[in-house]
Amino acid sequence: MNKVVIMADSTSDLTKTLIETRDIKIIPLYVNFGEQSYKDGTDITTEELYKKVDELGYLPKSSAISPGDFMMAFEAQIEQGYDIVLLTIGSKLSGTYQAALVAKDAFESDRIHIVDTNNLSSGGGLLVLKACDFRDQGLSAKAIKEKVDLIVPRVRSQFAIQTMEYLYKGGRCSALSMFLGSVLAIKPIIQVNDGKLDVYKKSVGKMTRALDLMLEDYYQLFDKIDPEYVMITHSLAEKSMAYMKEQIAEKGLMPKQ
Repeated sequence: MNKVVIMADSTSDLTKTLIETRDIKIIPLYVNFGEQSYKDGTDITTEELYKKVDELGYLPKSSAISPGDFMMAFEAQIEQGYDIVLLTIGSKLSGTYQAALVAKDAFESDRIHIVDTNNLSSGGGLLVLKACDFRDQGLSAKAIKEKVDLIVPRVRSQFAIQTMEYLYKGGRCSALSMFLGSVLAIKPIIQVNDGKLDVYKKSVGKMTRALDLMLEDYYQLFDKIDPEYVMITHSLAEKSMAYMKEQIAEKGLMPKQ
């Protein structure tokens, strides 16, 4: 049986430490400010991205990984004797999955296996880590894909938005909605449902209230959660992350990792 490499796109939002220790190959999407293009997580950091948004007053456009980029990444691994399991951002959120299929078809190889995570950010990242677990157990690339596909519907992702400013800059809400949201301190809670982003709840007041609403769901579902992996992900919001970890720890409901 051939060696197996786990690959993922940069939207999985895995830390550098996880990427290195779990031996994951990351292929970056592109972030575009006008005609200037950056490789996500490689040419521009999260801090630099937000600084640029504040300077320019608008959000960047993201673009999917091209079939050509995938083909080069696939070729490099196959030449080294690896079978490939690639996990991508959900196909309803990006053209990345479709581009990967195009590249796979060009190879006409049964050594490339592609998983549509139907999720984004840490929702996809969790699946990448499970794929690594299966690889480390000695499973074939085909078996890894089959097992991960079964887990995809079980992954739940939520995130709270502290300010509606970036929704407005991205064309996701009107100026009036942004104004009212700011005045009333509305914090939308977004949930990934069947690969799409939906407003799940709305919190009014401090950010901790929105976090508490998400924690309530976590507590209710804890008995059904795989205790190996739960991720708290933030975008320059260390205080919110620390608050959630503290609340979970106080209840004795911390996951194993």
